[in-house]
Amino acid sequence: MVGSGFLLAFLDSKCTSYGIKSYVFLLGVILVYYTALSSHVQALKVNCKSKNLSSKYQHCGINPAGVHDLDCFGKHPTSYRCVWKPGNSASEKRYTLIIKQPGSPLSLFRCGPPHNVSFSRHSGKLDVSVKWQNEDGKAVQYYSVRYKALGSLSWSKRLMQSENGKKCTVENLKSSLVYSVQIQCVTNARCPQCPWSETYTVPAELTTQPVMVNMKDTDIANTKGRRLISLTWKFPAKELHDSYHVIIGKASGEAPRQRMITTEPEIRLALSYSEYHLNISAVNNASTSPAVSQTIPQREDTPSTGAGTLNVTVHNNTSFTISWKEDLIKNYVCYSVEWMQRGHKAGSISFYEDKHINRTLTSLPEPLEPYKRYSITLHTRPDKDTCNMKKVNNSESTYGRTHFYSIEGSPLSAPTNLSFYNVSLNSVELQWLSIPEDDIRGFLLGYIIYCTEYGGGATTERNITVDPMSNSYELGDLKDGTVYGVKISGFTEAGVGVQSTAILFKTNSQELSYLIGVITIFAVIGIVLIFGSPVIKRAKVILWPSIPNPGKSNAMQKIEEPCELELLGSINHLEVEEWDTNSLRIVEKQEVIPASPLPSMLPLLHASDDEEDSTEMTCNWIQGDTGDSTEEIPSDITGKIIPDINRIDPQSSPFTFPCDYTTIEMFQQGIPQSMPARTSFSQDTESDPEDTEWTVVKSGLDYMSQFSTSPILDGKEISTIL
Repeated sequence: MVGSGFLLAFLDSKCTSYGIKSYVFLLGVILVYYTALSSHVQALKVNCKSKNLSSKYQHCGINPAGVHDLDCFGKHPTSYRCVWKPGNSASEKRYTLIIKQPGSPLSLFRCGPPHNVSFSRHSGKLDVSVKWQNEDGKAVQYYSVRYKALGSLSWSKRLMQSENGKKCTVENLKSSLVYSVQIQCVTNARCPQCPWSETYTVPAELTTQPVMVNMKDTDIANTKGRRLISLTWKFPAKELHDSYHVIIGKASGEAPRQRMITTEPEIRLALSYSEYHLNISAVNNASTSPAVSQTIPQREDTPSTGAGTLNVTVHNNTSFTISWKEDLIKNYVCYSVEWMQRGHKAGSISFYEDKHINRTLTSLPEPLEPYKRYSITLHTRPDKDTCNMKKVNNSESTYGRTHFYSIEGSPLSAPTNLSFYNVSLNSVELQWLSIPEDDIRGFLLGYIIYCTEYGGGATTERNITVDPMSNSYELGDLKDGTVYGVKISGFTEAGVGVQSTAILFKTNSQELSYLIGVITIFAVIGIVLIFGSPVIKRAKVILWPSIPNPGKSNAMQKIEEPCELELLGSINHLEVEEWDTNSLRIVEKQEVIPASPLPSMLPLLHASDDEEDSTEMTCNWIQGDTGDSTEEIPSDITGKIIPDINRIDPQSSPFTFPCDYTTIEMFQQGIPQSMPARTSFSQDTESDPEDTEWTVVKSGLDYMSQFSTSPILDGKEISTIL
């Protein structure tokens, strides 16, 4: 209740009171018709002086489900406003508004809430800026602010009051917290009512800056004098920001500085070849993060930018003329010129030109310094209504760039670190470092090498000019064994600069060269003798593996003495008692074992060891008790009789080979198809000659035993007997 003892009543057509408030004046009776479907309200003012309102509406009651939140206020002495929220009754209603008050209507004047509110957080503070409606702005002198952390139940105990009706600062806030804020004007005679505003949510303060990830400078296809700058960055507190602000401007300071807004941590810009400064900040509706700064450097001259097509003529330290070769007037009338020293801020002037291919610039912002190198760039701009930039992005193209001096001078210093190497009989290599740019004081046209010959009590000098881009030179036509002195200096259009300190060297002499050659030869020979043999052996092992020596094989025996293969003596009759793949037993009456085997049994080849490479066949056999090889084996042997085998001449044997060892293939070829692979002879030396068994074991036969299961040895006749 406001103004005790005064009544404001609101009734519907059923005479049910839904809202009652007291005010301080008597307005009368207003009949209000409300239709929910059309939201159309009609009001009728009725004179209430002759009516007994109390007796007429005393039977009305209060229904909580009906009309509620009735509120009446005024912005002007003759203008008042009542607002309410409809209840749950019929869609079409007639409302009766009763205001009974004998006092002044000024008590219904209300100021606020604010028309517009903005917040700014920084350094733990919250700046509140308020805009009021026109009527309120004249009446409100101060306002109060209350706040609480988001989710908290209680507001701050102390209200913060503004210094004026527009700005207020709340201090000692935590940067990481989100706050809820309400605003209320301070009541005065012109604002008797000051309700609290709606609740505003103020996000946390952004205290970290974005981090630059990558910057890429690439050409734009089919476009000259313009490049594509791609920038990407990241921001640690992703959930706290709403967008990013990118502010870019030319390093020369030429206006404007363009601000762009993006929600993604990346941006692409079409820029000329000038230098730019760029700042990137994360933003929410209450704070801006610290900005990360990035310099986009000036791109150096390339053939596509029109390098070499500009000329500069300096008139004095505040005036020069720039001219270009191509006729650009057909396409452009607006231009911009930038000039700068390295490491200094650039100066710039934009101009309009539609008749000539040159422009004289006067009254420069700063005078040109003598002996300093300037770079100057000409840009073209597509806009014709104004030659000033309207925006930075996608606004101009670079036509060309060149360099100039207002006044040239000779170099103040000489090339540094002059040295020599590769001294020979009649030449030497010279090398040096360039003159520092600040000491050149003009366009370097080249170097002068001063060569002085000291010999025979006299000196001879000669000068050699070298290209300015060179940092080395081969000095030739020198005399052997002679001392020389060398100095160097640079020169510009203004003259020759300071000479360097002389260096001395002596060319090699003939005797020294001969001595060096001899020493080198002996050194090479010594190295070969010391390290050559292991290296050669190692290389031989890798490149040419060793071939095994057959003489060291268990399968082959080296032949110690030459001999000729001879046939066995007369072999009469042999009986094969049983087919045994492991041994062959022969029963003979004589105790004599042939001294030599048949060539067809084990042909071994042996090459001559003498220098004449004799092809004489030799053999060495390991045998048992020797006997007369000419004797024959008796024919009365039990079992089957083996036919006589005639003696064979070694020279006529088909198994004679001109080598000192045989391979497995050769060995197999020498074995008859009908011969068993393994043969053994046993002899009992103590038995009767007729019952005696001889056993002959040879290393060659051991090797033959590996082939005892050969399918070709399936005959029952033995053609060769040891």
